[in-house]
Amino acid sequence: MATRAVHAVRNLGGFIHRTLPRHVTVYRFYSDGDMHAAPPHIVEPTIPPYEEKVGEPIHMKKARLQYQSRKRGMLENGLILGTFAHKYLDAMNEKQLSLYDRLINLPSNDWEIFYWATGVRPTPPEFDNEIMTMLKDFVKNEDRENRTLQPNLH
Repeated sequence: MATRAVHAVRNLGGFIHRTLPRHVTVYRFYSDGDMHAAPPHIVEPTIPPYEEKVGEPIHMKKARLQYQSRKRGMLENGLILGTFAHKYLDAMNEKQLSLYDRLINLPSNDWEIFYWATGVRPTPPEFDNEIMTMLKDFVKNEDRENRTLQPNLH
């Protein structure tokens, strides 16, 4: 009996998350913007969809966001987001925390966040908000702060 491949596609705020069967060709995007087929021995892991944590205590949310800001898929974003969170997270209200949570957890590719924050690519409307403006200003580093190390957690 032949089985039929089922493709689950969900729209996540303008981004498409696909769950594909193993026989489908996986493509990878590279920093130069080109898309290349991944070698056949590479199996892309599925990324669980972003779900906002409703009712999470604010102190737990701040602790989680601090951790997630520091532990990124790439060093550049770990340094940018880790130092940004260290400087601004404690003063953020609940709305700002939710916007920051969406920003660092919804895009599936850390390069997107990096390019938006540094102004290399335009920020999509769903992420163009007060937190992104704060992050872009922070990345400019007009005070010439040394941000080559992660700040202490306490």
